[in-house]
Amino acid sequence: MPTRAASGAQRFVVHEHKASRLHYDFRLEMGGVLRSWAAPKGPSMNPADKRLAVMVADHPVEYIDFEGIIPEGSYGAGPVVVWDQGTYEPTEAGGAENQLGGGKFAFILNGRKLKGAFALARFAGGGTGKEWLLMKKRDEHSDPSWTLKSELTPKRLKELAVKTPPCDTS
Repeated sequence: MPTRAASGAQRFVVHEHKASRLHYDFRLEMGGVLRSWAAPKGPSMNPADKRLAVMVADHPVEYIDFEGIIPEGSYGAGPVVVWDQGTYEPTEAGGAENQLGGGKFAFILNGRKLKGAFALARFAGGGTGKEWLLMKKRDEHSDPSWTLKSELTPKRLKELAVKTPPCDTS
């Protein structure tokens, strides 16, 4: 299990999750929990992509390394793999929680796949208030030709069959 990040960095994880539909769960370690967003199309390294990210319930920090199959009958039933993970650091003063509360959060990701400047911005007006956009900012890591590749291969699915969630996922 990775240790807590040094300096001001916190951990992040992106879970690829095939529940009722395939989606990607973007999670930021914050305030002792994993603040979480479900992104139907997943993250992108292309700054032209503005990805919907719907805020969902916080998850326990212990979930950060989880890979396995959530059993049928449980919330989110289906296979889950770590698609990417690493650390993140806010790029603006004021604290991550305060920025999220204000509807906009800018940060740097240092993952295996996701690197550089990103932002989350809550939709203004309408909706449920849980709709956000996850966006890659233009920087040296931007890649206009980037495409998302699944980690849920038949081999990984077979490996997952023997794993169970670390805690209640409901």
